[in-house]
Amino acid sequence: MKQIFLYLFLLTFPFYSCQNQQSAEQIVTQAIEYAGGDRFNQLHISFSFRDKHYEVSRKKGEWKMSRTYQDSSLLVQDVYLPKGFQRKINGAKVAVADSMAFKYMESINSVIYFALLPYKLNDPAVIKENLGKEKIEGKAYYKIQVGFKEEGGGEDFQDEFIYWFDVEDYSLDYLAYSFQVNGGGMRFRRAYNERFVQGIRFVDYVNYKPTKSDVPLVSLARLHQENKLEELSNIKLESIEVRTLSN
Repeated sequence: MKQIFLYLFLLTFPFYSCQNQQSAEQIVTQAIEYAGGDRFNQLHISFSFRDKHYEVSRKKGEWKMSRTYQDSSLLVQDVYLPKGFQRKINGAKVAVADSMAFKYMESINSVIYFALLPYKLNDPAVIKENLGKEKIEGKAYYKIQVGFKEEGGGEDFQDEFIYWFDVEDYSLDYLAYSFQVNGGGMRFRRAYNERFVQGIRFVDYVNYKPTKSDVPLVSLARLHQENKLEELSNIKLESIEVRTLSN
């Protein structure tokens, strides 16, 4: 009888293990909740990054993103709205060619996208896959691969990402991505200096790249632990302010 029970247990264990495994979307949902959850849907955030000031507002599905910076004696303000792009120089609107406007919008969106991660990783254009778990520096992480549909995925929909979420609190502590622009390449980022401002999580990153171009993206965490990545820069957000918008 004991042998029969053991056989049935072993037969059904893989099924229950698969049933209990969290999906990529469930993991990302937990990560978004840890980083701020519903607070992201109705707020105004501002911060400084590399001599530029960025702002993003979200309220009832509407959004607005902008950056402001000084260029010699000129104060440049770029505004990205759902209806398009506009630029002001010293307060006056100026015409911008469509090709340049698109470039500016992509640049603004990229900075704010990384600053607010993992927010937006459950958007309809995102394709996610749970790659299982991986240990980095002695801690266990969920390893989630992310791609984008062509429709709604932006100009860089072919870029690929991998995110590592702490299995205990779902914090996003590492990420890697490949990109196609400017000759293409890969990057690996390690988060540090975690802090919460009005309930929203922010981190800074140490930015690395592989010393060889032919390594797979999924190997970058292992190469990081083997000290086989080249440190490129520190990505720091400064002067962060968060304000909840009223109804």
